[in-house]
Amino acid sequence: MSLTEAKRRDAENPLSEYRERFFIPQETIYLDGNSLGLFSVDAEQALSRAIGQWQTLGIKGWLEADPPWFYLGELLGQYQSPLMGCDPQEVVAASSTTVNLHQLVGTFFSPNGRRTKILADELNFPSDLYALASQLRLRGLDPEEHLILAKSQDGRTLDENELIDAMSDEVALILLPSVLYRSGQLLDMETLTQAAHQRGIIIGFDCSHSAGAMPHQLSDWAVDFAFWCTYKYLNSGPGGLASLYVNQAHFDRLPALAGWWGSDKERQFDMAVEFSPAQSAGAWQISTPPILSAAPLLGSLKMFQEADIFTIRQTSIQMTQFLINGITEHLLPRGMTVGSPRAPHRRGGHVALEHPQAKALFEKLTQRGVVAD
Repeated sequence: MSLTEAKRRDAENPLSEYRERFFIPQETIYLDGNSLGLFSVDAEQALSRAIGQWQTLGIKGWLEADPPWFYLGELLGQYQSPLMGCDPQEVVAASSTTVNLHQLVGTFFSPNGRRTKILADELNFPSDLYALASQLRLRGLDPEEHLILAKSQDGRTLDENELIDAMSDEVALILLPSVLYRSGQLLDMETLTQAAHQRGIIIGFDCSHSAGAMPHQLSDWAVDFAFWCTYKYLNSGPGGLASLYVNQAHFDRLPALAGWWGSDKERQFDMAVEFSPAQSAGAWQISTPPILSAAPLLGSLKMFQEADIFTIRQTSIQMTQFLINGITEHLLPRGMTVGSPRAPHRRGGHVALEHPQAKALFEKLTQRGVVAD
């Protein structure tokens, strides 16, 4: 492991040209794209274009902008569908991550008879757990009793067999992360979905730590619903517009939180008293999308169309393995531990490192221009 080897690999990397299209803070080694992706030239151009169209078109931009703002959520969904492995009608850009979580859990959690519980895990991002608890309280259920948190044996990872064992006949809904933010573990979404459906349970995934870092096959796996932020690997900017997926088998359901932006586009301006939902994931939109917040995502997704998500995934595996090999060779004797799975197919796009003096090391790295998480 050497700097020479790293430079050789950079030169051979089919995605190396994209580095020049990002604004990388000067004198830094930026290793925090799993938390906030960097601003790109493409995103800047898309944002400038949106501002210019607002300036010149005013309200006409809803139908006359390029692309028209009226259909922007659906268009961004169409551009993300190859990344998520689903039909364009099954994904839409809308709201924020936790709002989409509430929207989807509110729609799909239907306690009935013995099935009154939600299965999640103790390593999940806390915001998801707060939302699940509040959804239970909204239905008069005590989270202490009705929110099942699958345990981790090592504080880093989850065992799929143990998750499946927890899928009892009391569980009405399952929500899990695609990739655990603590360790980068990639769960076997296909196996977990099959197991849930065999037991008559609805299952959804928070794909915030996998969207843009790897291919998905949400439709083929028959995942019921999913949601994700776009400001990590998809580089849409801080607080960028989030996205959601609903399997087309559920298009006959009414969204839990109806809003006029979820209307059938042909009838949206009828201003009818009765809600006429879109026959697509677009029905789960609630309110008018923030166009200036959505614009950078439009620019960023242009790069994903060019680069191909399978090439991105292969490059990601090579990069994370290079880092793990370097840590193993140089830092394991100094007390550093790799907290991520070693097998590439079980790992997402980021590497978790552990050390008894992690905070002090983090501060030292920061002083040297290394931006970690």
